[in-house]
Amino acid sequence: MRENYKLTRLYLEVHLSAGAEINLSKSQAHYLVSVLRMADGGTLRVFNGRDGEWRASVSDVSRKSATITIAEQLRPAQKSPDIWLCFAPVRKHRNSFILEKATELGVSALKPVTTARTQFGKMRLDKMHAQIIEAAEQTERLDIPELDDTTTLNQMINSWPENRTLIFADEKGDAAPALEAIQNISGPAALLIGPEGGFEDDERTHLRSQSYVLPVSLGPRILRADTAAISLLTLWQAVQGDWN
Repeated sequence: MRENYKLTRLYLEVHLSAGAEINLSKSQAHYLVSVLRMADGGTLRVFNGRDGEWRASVSDVSRKSATITIAEQLRPAQKSPDIWLCFAPVRKHRNSFILEKATELGVSALKPVTTARTQFGKMRLDKMHAQIIEAAEQTERLDIPELDDTTTLNQMINSWPENRTLIFADEKGDAAPALEAIQNISGPAALLIGPEGGFEDDERTHLRSQSYVLPVSLGPRILRADTAAISLLTLWQAVQGDWN
């Protein structure tokens, strides 16, 4: 097990450097003091997605405030693989599952996309961002996935960078097996998962007409949206990502 592995990790949106003193937000201080029972002199790890991971010590602890002093760097900055996940929002608890597991699996960007059959298009980005940060803190990754505002499928297609392959999980099952197709990809890529109920036929036709779209099959069973998202991301990581 890596040294310092058991130390609490905290994400901070400030620059990190040796000797810096940082006043924690009220919510962060409450978490350290009231939840973790950390006192003056306590040690933790902090990261910000840019400057790597650092050891820090806690001081001036109260119920509503705490200060941390940055000590030495434990790990240099490291970016996750360049893979986006585009997904149609589903029910609240299943969205949370997608955000958490995609972050754990190393996705670099999360892009909610509404389609004709999307029933739960409203998403609170502040809550989504908090869930992403919590997952990153727990999973030892050093960066945070980008989180975009929700867009429509047509808007996404119209603004898509054509040098990035869009791997389209087509529930009709008449595409090449996902594992086989992913092995032949070179360059940046993204995954697209539809809503519960799937894509409309005209949406599938529109997607398949784009030169950068690669339709793939996830097998003979119809997977729920969250299952499909994590399954496809797992396959991509195993073949093209940082698992090897």
